[in-house]
Amino acid sequence: MVFLSQLISGISLGGIYSLIALGYTMVYGIAKMLNFAHGDVIMIGAFVIYTSVVSAGLNPVLGVLIAMVFCTVLGVLIERLAYKPLRQATSLAVLITAIGVSYFLQNVALLIFGSDTKQFSSVVSLEPVSLAGGELVISGETIITIAVSVVIMVALYLFVNKTKPGKAMLAVSEDKGAAQLMGINVNGTIALTFAIGSALAAVAGALLCSSYPALSPYTGAMPGIKAFVAAVFGGIGSIPGAMIGGILLGIIENLSKAYISSQLSDAIVFAVLIFVLLIRPTGIMGKKINEKV
Repeated sequence: MVFLSQLISGISLGGIYSLIALGYTMVYGIAKMLNFAHGDVIMIGAFVIYTSVVSAGLNPVLGVLIAMVFCTVLGVLIERLAYKPLRQATSLAVLITAIGVSYFLQNVALLIFGSDTKQFSSVVSLEPVSLAGGELVISGETIITIAVSVVIMVALYLFVNKTKPGKAMLAVSEDKGAAQLMGINVNGTIALTFAIGSALAAVAGALLCSSYPALSPYTGAMPGIKAFVAAVFGGIGSIPGAMIGGILLGIIENLSKAYISSQLSDAIVFAVLIFVLLIRPTGIMGKKINEKV
C-alpha cells in the first residue's frame, strides 16, 4: 500500500508538471521560443489567489478564476512587450530576454509581497478518500489534481485539432509565412497561445500550492524548470507528450524520494532525462523534422 500511495502522489505531482509543461510545449511548438518566465507566471497566479482569498476573503474558486484572467492578460503583455519585437531575432536573444522577464517578475513579487514564505490555504474542499479499510488514504488535492490535469489535456487536444483557432495554431507551427499568406493572423495566434499557456499556469499554481502549501517569490522557479524537463522528456511541441512526460517525471521524482534519497531525487530526474534523450533525442513522442536547405 505504501508503494501505491507513493505512486498516486507521483501521478498527482506529475499532473501539475504536465499543466506547466503544456504552456512550454505550446509556445515552443507554435512560436519556436522557450518562455523561461513561465514558471514565474505560476508564482504570480498563486499570489493572486492568495491575495483574493486571504486579503479579500473571496471564495477560493472565484480566486482561481481571477488568477486565470490575470495571468492570461499578463501572458499576452509579456508576449507583446518582450517577445514580439524579437520575432526575427536569434534564439539566444529570446532566451536572454526570457530570463530577464523571469527575474523581473520575481523582483516585482519581492517588492510587493516580501521574501517571507506565505502559508497558502488549499483551494480544494474535497475530503480525503480512504480505500482498503483505511490503509490507503488519497487526499482531495491529489484527486482534483489528477482529474483537472486529464480534463485540461483532453480539452486542449480537442481544441487544437478540432477548432478553427486550434487549426490556425497548427498552421503557424508548421510554417508562419505560408500561414500568413493563407490569411491567418500569426501575431494573434501566437498571443492566443501565450494566453492559454498562462491561464493553465494559474491553475497549476493553485494546485501546486494547495498540495505543497508554501508560497514565495521563488515558488515557480524549480517547478518551471522541471516542467520544461517534462516537456523535453515527452517531446516538446507535443501536447500528449507533455502530459506523459509530466506524469513520468512526477512518478520518478516521488519514488526516488521515497526509496532512494530525497536529496538525490532531482539529480535522478535529470539523469533519466539525459538517458532518454541519448536513446531518443526528440523525446518520447517527439517527431524528427527534416529541414530543407
